[in-house]
Amino acid sequence: MKLYYSPAACSLSPHIVAREAGVPIELVKVDLKAHTLADGTDYATINPKGSVPLLELDDGDRLSEGPAIVQYLADRNPAAGLAPAAGTTARYRLQEWLNFVTSELHKQYSPLFDAAVPAEYKETVKARLAQRLDWLSTKLAGQDYLTGAQFSVADAYLFTVLNWNRWVGLDTAKWPVLEAYVARVGARPKVQEALKAEGLTR
Repeated sequence: MKLYYSPAACSLSPHIVAREAGVPIELVKVDLKAHTLADGTDYATINPKGSVPLLELDDGDRLSEGPAIVQYLADRNPAAGLAPAAGTTARYRLQEWLNFVTSELHKQYSPLFDAAVPAEYKETVKARLAQRLDWLSTKLAGQDYLTGAQFSVADAYLFTVLNWNRWVGLDTAKWPVLEAYVARVGARPKVQEALKAEGLTR
């Protein structure tokens, strides 16, 4: 399978999940500014949405949207324990977290990366994000991962998104629980492998 990605973008989440699940993938880097691949291919011919991640399956079919991709990868190797069995309450709780990260966090960060967005609006967005992070901090207090003691696909996604704080100027010192969480997830060997492969380690 091929994973179309851009370093440090939300595609880092399925990249981490693939490594944690032991599912072999070929990484294909996308230049999101030029919308091209390394060989000059117009990325729109592969994914008309123009975004990453995109997973090209063994049969050539393509799957987009991070929350869907990470569940697909987890289900390829259930023994890795990255997602509860489909149809269980625990699986719906996992999907609840994935939806929270994608709608309440991920999309809130997007304007902060846009140079055309007015500075005043960015401050409004940061205040809204701070409220979400306040709540998230209470949920993570006293437990290692979002669903408890077990690392899941939702943690790969949350880790990816929280790492954006350093690029958007959001000071995380007021959330020591979240800083500890990012450090804990970031220390996982497979997470380190993914970061190194994307050129994100020092």
